[in-house]
Amino acid sequence: MRMHLLAAGIAPFALLTSLSAQAQQVRLTPVEIEALAKGGAGPGTSGVAGIRTTVLLGDPTRAGPYTIEIRVPAHTRIQAHTHRDERSAVVVSGTWYFGYGTTADEAKVKALPPGSFYTEGADDAHFALTREEPAIVYISGWGPTDTVYTAKP
Repeated sequence: MRMHLLAAGIAPFALLTSLSAQAQQVRLTPVEIEALAKGGAGPGTSGVAGIRTTVLLGDPTRAGPYTIEIRVPAHTRIQAHTHRDERSAVVVSGTWYFGYGTTADEAKVKALPPGSFYTEGADDAHFALTREEPAIVYISGWGPTDTVYTAKP
């Protein structure tokens, strides 16, 4: 079941990467993804301590498609922020609590279990959190990306 969710989660990213004339052929197992992990925040992420970002495809700082994996520890809050690019995401594991708006209002979040899909429109403010369990999310966009908080975190 877990692999079916992972496969379903990767499907939207196949379309994104096929849009690039220079798209790479990438096949990564969970073990290979773990080996790529560098730790810490990366371009297009919140910069919140404890979140680990791994670039799976492309370069979020340059023009073109990219996919990143974020691993978010339990009990983590990401304040409202925006990104210049449109992005789509799939929850791979854990429950990701995601909401839209310029302030992080827990009443506005929706619980997204593994296999869930959501979008982050260009310059649309959004926020997220985890509760009792960590979450892994794959995010794809068309770089370059950035992160701008709506208020100081």
